[in-house]
Amino acid sequence: MPNPKLSSVHADLSHVVTPASALVERDDLLPTADALRPLLPDGGLRRGSTIAVSGVGATSLAFALLAEASAQGGWCAAAGVNALGLLAAHHVGLDLSRLVLVPEPGPDWPTIVATLLDAFEIVVLGHPGHTSPRVQRRLVARVHERGRVLVSLGGGDLPHLPAEVRLVGITAVWEGLGWGFGHLRSRQLQIRAEGRRLAGRTRHATVWLPDVDGRITADGVSGRAPDVRLVEASA
Repeated sequence: MPNPKLSSVHADLSHVVTPASALVERDDLLPTADALRPLLPDGGLRRGSTIAVSGVGATSLAFALLAEASAQGGWCAAAGVNALGLLAAHHVGLDLSRLVLVPEPGPDWPTIVATLLDAFEIVVLGHPGHTSPRVQRRLVARVHERGRVLVSLGGGDLPHLPAEVRLVGITAVWEGLGWGFGHLRSRQLQIRAEGRRLAGRTRHATVWLPDVDGRITADGVSGRAPDVRLVEASA
């Protein structure tokens, strides 16, 4: 029998489907921040694709991919991302009025995500529970059929939901602290891109995420380095 709770969720989202699809210009690519475009094979978020994001700063990087699309009127959703993800989304410029969160989709998460893919241009998927290869393949088919973008946060959790591009945060350097004073203002993030859409060629970029003005910019745009730098590195 149909799950009444899931039917209610689908009904609640149904009024969003038409405006969500119409808000962003209908072409093959959705826009993303200029600083991130060199990492992507098409210079943007290709409709019908899956992108895996992992490593240092993964949550901020995942939401940074969405920021430009939401600024231009696109609707986004995130499932399985905790409350800290909302703060990260705000810090990288995502329009929170165009973001729907399902923090704990529970054991029926594939149905929830499939419903979100019906309604929203870009869906971020956090750390889901176990599911069968068949269900994962059905989600991939839904991404292709609807022309959506699925961003898998954490990477590697869904072996049968292959990512066309994988973005990995390698090292993050925080700036803004002095000796006993100051606060964290900006972060320089080194990113590696790999995957079958890149034809086996790994790409690298260093971006400010965010810079001192809270923006996503290419390396060299941020201001003078402070006295103390805090370094994060992937395991």
